[in-house]
Amino acid sequence: MSDKYDVVVIGAGPAGYVAAIKAAQLGLSTACVEQWLDDKGKVRLGGTCLNVGCIPSKALLDSSHKYHEAKAELDVHGIAVGDTTIDVPAMLGRKDKIVNQLTGGIDGLFKHNGVTAISGSGKVLAGANVEVTDKDGNVQIVEAGKVIIAAGSVPVEIPPAPVDDEYIVDSTGALEFRQVPERLGVIGAGVIGLELGSVWSRLGAEVVMLEALDEFLPMMDQQIARESGKIFKKQGLDIRLGARVTGTEIKDGKVVVSYSSTDGEHSETFDKLIVAVGRRPRSGELFSSDSGITLDERGYIFVNDFCETEAPNVYAIGDVVRGPMLAHKGSEEGVMVAERIHGKPAQMNYDCIPSVIYTHPEVAAVGKTEQELKAEGVPYKSGTFPFAASGRALAANDSDGLVKMLSHEETDRVLGCHIVGPSAADLVQQVVIAMEFGSSTEDLALTVFAHPTLSEAVHEAALAVDGQAIHIANRKKRK
Repeated sequence: MSDKYDVVVIGAGPAGYVAAIKAAQLGLSTACVEQWLDDKGKVRLGGTCLNVGCIPSKALLDSSHKYHEAKAELDVHGIAVGDTTIDVPAMLGRKDKIVNQLTGGIDGLFKHNGVTAISGSGKVLAGANVEVTDKDGNVQIVEAGKVIIAAGSVPVEIPPAPVDDEYIVDSTGALEFRQVPERLGVIGAGVIGLELGSVWSRLGAEVVMLEALDEFLPMMDQQIARESGKIFKKQGLDIRLGARVTGTEIKDGKVVVSYSSTDGEHSETFDKLIVAVGRRPRSGELFSSDSGITLDERGYIFVNDFCETEAPNVYAIGDVVRGPMLAHKGSEEGVMVAERIHGKPAQMNYDCIPSVIYTHPEVAAVGKTEQELKAEGVPYKSGTFPFAASGRALAANDSDGLVKMLSHEETDRVLGCHIVGPSAADLVQQVVIAMEFGSSTEDLALTVFAHPTLSEAVHEAALAVDGQAIHIANRKKRK
């Protein structure tokens, strides 16, 4: 006999484990199928994010930033630390300890909420049942009232730079270097490339980033992208735009990279090469041909606004569906789907999903960019405030960057906020809340912000929208 559950979730990453926990909290019998195993052969929860993505990369980003501060930035505070060294294996050990703590925590939450973890790879069959194949090839059928697919994504591979996990690595391998490369190449200057490049640059590597696109961070507000690019280059990241990698060769223990740009053909030699050109949905082999589930032209599972697939009783969330590949986006979709299965009319506001690049300074955004508003013909107004005018930022010796606020010309409703600067990830969240409640920049301007804080930069940017900023000279507004 097969097991039977009200809800079966495929994938235990941030989208899947949150969906499973929420469904169980709502009183639904719930199982979560996960194929990831630890070194003891036990099912490992947390997906890419907790194991080889968001969490371990942030651990290394924080460790490398503290090292860089101790080595190069404390003297301005009158602090001398002498000769500063880095123990890379110890740094990696700390990262692994954090990962184990968090993945173990999810295991505890599953037990507390009554979620059954099933080890194996899941495949949706016709009738919304799930075929589970374990590591030994044994197959069982799990009967499901509803199925939630949350299988996540995998790094994109490119033919000119095949990953060998020794000299050429993907984002997972870049978290495991046992020593600092003297010279590091990164293919891709997007979110992943910038974060990983920052880690090893701070630790002493010479980092060259090869980006095929001619624009830097084209999905970001371009004023913020330009400011970010200046800051990163000042930090030592060699970012080369319009650089298309055409081939790689391992020679004498080095990686020789060939690439083309507008000024001809070039070659660079690196100790290690990171391929960070994005991620693709893990949608292959997730469902049978008669399941009723369909994919779009990019390999994403087709869903409606409520994450329902074209197959009855089957949902899909997170990286396998349209929209940004962000852990928090997938998590909230998981909550929405669990609540809808339970009968609640839940929905998501996709206009209020923040995104962050965890470099230092951080780059964060929510809502529309200025170029998007122009393209859509939306009348808008904007205001900016530089952290160089923030007393708190100056006191912390961390004053690069700015806050940019965008609102509707007629209604003043906040349409977007874009930040590069200290604690940008936390600051933008204030605007996310404001946008969720339909606030105007006047609402933010009338709000009392503590002094001295970095958040005052958000306040001043909101004031600047109507030329009312206090701590900078206001621009003359168009008549």
